[in-house]
Amino acid sequence: MKKAVLTLSLILVAMFNFAQEGQPVVAGSQNGPVMEIDKDIHDYGTVDYAGNGTCVFTITNVGNAPLIISLCKGSCGCTVPSCPQQPIAPGASAEITVKYDTKRPGPFHKSVTITSNAVNSPSKVVKIKGSVKAKPVAETVPPTN
Repeated sequence: MKKAVLTLSLILVAMFNFAQEGQPVVAGSQNGPVMEIDKDIHDYGTVDYAGNGTCVFTITNVGNAPLIISLCKGSCGCTVPSCPQQPIAPGASAEITVKYDTKRPGPFHKSVTITSNAVNSPSKVVKIKGSVKAKPVAETVPPTN
């Protein structure tokens, strides 16, 4: 009988914890930094070869403690993020700039992993996508005599 009561108690505790994990984070509802990002994906559309491959993601700390971005890592060498070095105060925002190498023609789908001390999402992945046009062909001018 004691084993049955213990087993039932463990099941109830597990169900209670599982139900709480699925609850959305509400600003100010948790102690600590809470990271919100303005978008999960940036679509460049079609970009000229060697064109502007820079985009910006805006991070806002909606928590009640400083948000520290400890690492931003691109999925490959062609995707280079630049993250804030200073802590982001509660209520403040900062930018993550991502530079994609547009000297690589064709479609692309890349990601950037943001690692922080956020209580809601210590590791967050944002994505970039688009297509780079082919390299322009240099026109040759025939020599004049």
